[in-house]
Amino acid sequence: MNAGTVAAIDLGASSGRVILGHVGHNELNIRSVARFVNTPVRTIDGLHWSILDLYRGAISGLRSAVREEPELLGVAVDSWAVDYALLRGQRMLGNPFHYRDTRTAAGVTTVHAIAPPTELYGRNGLQFLPFNTLYQLAADQLDGALDDADSMLLIPDLITYWLSGEKIAERTNASTTGLVDVAGGEWDDELIDRLGLPRGLFPRLVDAGNRVGSVLPEVLAEIGTGHSIDVMTVGSHDTASAVVAVPMISGNAAYISSGTWSLVGVELAGPVLTEASRAANFTNEGGVDGRVRYLRNVMGLWLLSESLRTWELAGQTFDLPGLLTQAGAWRGPVIVFDVDDPRFLPPGDMPSRIRDYCREHDLREPATPVELVRSIVESLADAYAHTLRVAAELSGTSIDTVHVVGGGSQNELLCQLTADRTGLPVLAGPVEATAIGNVLVQARAQGLVTGSLESLRALVARAFAPRRYVPRA
Repeated sequence: MNAGTVAAIDLGASSGRVILGHVGHNELNIRSVARFVNTPVRTIDGLHWSILDLYRGAISGLRSAVREEPELLGVAVDSWAVDYALLRGQRMLGNPFHYRDTRTAAGVTTVHAIAPPTELYGRNGLQFLPFNTLYQLAADQLDGALDDADSMLLIPDLITYWLSGEKIAERTNASTTGLVDVAGGEWDDELIDRLGLPRGLFPRLVDAGNRVGSVLPEVLAEIGTGHSIDVMTVGSHDTASAVVAVPMISGNAAYISSGTWSLVGVELAGPVLTEASRAANFTNEGGVDGRVRYLRNVMGLWLLSESLRTWELAGQTFDLPGLLTQAGAWRGPVIVFDVDDPRFLPPGDMPSRIRDYCREHDLREPATPVELVRSIVESLADAYAHTLRVAAELSGTSIDTVHVVGGGSQNELLCQLTADRTGLPVLAGPVEATAIGNVLVQARAQGLVTGSLESLRALVARAFAPRRYVPRA
């Protein structure tokens, strides 16, 4: 079995990156060749992703990748879920909307008038989020935006199409649309028809770990190579790729993929579709190799990043590591608030919203940025602990270890407070779990490694030893 190198295009809600992964028997290392910001754009009609800037960043990153690795074997794309572009033929009809845009309220009302939440949960297994794809599409239908479209591509599938010329829907990400049958894993044609959505919008579903095609000749010319490069599918929902790379050695481990959002849950063999699960707003999303990611979306580091942005706009610049150090040393009273209150979803003045929440709930308002940061981190850890207790109860599993991956694994205060509030050891890392999972699924498809997800995770554990946090008395 030979070693080889593949490229992961990993698009996050605040930044994108192109990462090279070199994989072989007992060998795994990664290096970043490009990073670029992902800044949404607000126009007169709402909040959009600057998708062409992201594509330009990806192409520039691939140019660097082939310069460093002329024999690059393949490339695959992952990103956040639910958002999409509408196309007619090869032409994109408009910049994709951002899931934090507020246009979807009418779509929620329309969908629930046809299929109530209890029925939807039995069909798609998803937690209610007002920006799930089916609500966005219903809003577009009401606005007439679907009239000229003949296809709909989720964000990673759109980049895959521009690279390969092939329109597909990778299954893990498609499972977040609300339009895939949770039992069979195929498009729910009956629901699509009842909602009045054109069936032709939805491309064929493809599992992670398949070759879609080759990078188009014009794209090869743009990145500066004549060498053929495979375009692959991976867990294109970034959390699906991240979970592949969670170094879960214990069979009773839970995970927290901590970034802009926090995805908190366990991996199961099948979905949990009970009324108690629906009422607790847990989701059953598709994972690689047919696994189920049973989890809840919890508000994440978005609360910190929006607070920093608000202070910066007001002329106050803070160093986040310094604030976190001071927050860790804070010995005054700590306010814990509900991080999942809907007011915290849209962009805006997060410190003021948190103070408003405290006033409305008779809580003492954080008086300084240090107090506010400690309150945010403590509240996130509290939400993680509660979510994990409920996940264990609803799924009938026992949790003895919590893995934190993604950007939040570098936040020592968050990891320690999570250990304290769960009463469980926390293993932090790897930071680049999403890109690593992307690389490993490609590598397995290329024959560079073999085995189950457990084998891939053992390789991750050897290559990226996690940092351990133990609960404090």
